[in-house]
Amino acid sequence: MAGLLLSLHSAVAQGILWGIMTLGVYITFKILDYADLTVDGSFALGGAVSAILITAGWDPFISLLIAFITGLLSGMVTGILNTKLKIPAILSGILSMIALYSINLTIMGGKANIALLGMDTVFTKAELFLPTAFNKTMVTLILGVFFSLIIMAVLYWFFGTEIGSLIRATGSNEYMVRALGGNTDMTKILGLLLSNGLVALSGALVAQSQGYADVGMGTGTIVIGLASVIIGEVLFGKRLNFFFRMVSVVTGSVVYRMIIAIVLRMGLKSSNLKLFTAILVAIALSIPVMKEKLIKPKINLEKAE
Repeated sequence: MAGLLLSLHSAVAQGILWGIMTLGVYITFKILDYADLTVDGSFALGGAVSAILITAGWDPFISLLIAFITGLLSGMVTGILNTKLKIPAILSGILSMIALYSINLTIMGGKANIALLGMDTVFTKAELFLPTAFNKTMVTLILGVFFSLIIMAVLYWFFGTEIGSLIRATGSNEYMVRALGGNTDMTKILGLLLSNGLVALSGALVAQSQGYADVGMGTGTIVIGLASVIIGEVLFGKRLNFFFRMVSVVTGSVVYRMIIAIVLRMGLKSSNLKLFTAILVAIALSIPVMKEKLIKPKINLEKAE
């Protein structure tokens, strides 16, 4: 029982860090209505950039900023491929993802992974200012909540501005935005840019938390992000204001990590995690459809009576 509680505690802390990535996926998948597969590469990009800078002696907080900027650039490339070169959305994301694998390897000096053991990270620095009774998991949780709240506050402000509202409108009806004189190419690029910046920042935080960066650490990120978004919607529903929708997305990431921790404790092999995630996403996606099919017959019966 104690082992399960420890696993769940760690899962909550990691879920918060991955929740920042989920916010990025939420921007493209829900707000912009854009299926962006770049995130599989930009997540590892953030981890690679942060790790290589830390090993070179850079401050870990500065490495987070630079990782965020590189994520912005990767999203911009995807946006340009789609809007300027007219490459379909899914294909433009795939092209960026494939290119980022080689770029990440180059950044890491041809190594598959870079260890950060014994080096300063944002978490080891935070430990100096927190009570000694706090273990590594507690420090990770506190920093994760801190970063998540700041990011959600900034996003809430940004999407309330004119540009942010245009991005939201583009996802709802880009033809209407064009008819009103809006530049949908710009809004798509901005949305992809912001999304991948957050994904790369999450990758950098996860790499510093786990003590290493791996070139394959972003594999399946889009599926994990979608699972978290859908779980959040199933738990909280869709009738929320924008800020609480973001809270539900991060909560969905935490719940997803807790589910993974529980099934691993029950004996699921780690090699089957991707299969389990795919099944979980399929079930979560089908829940609204099942609810609708169950509710409609009841409504029809009530009308008939």
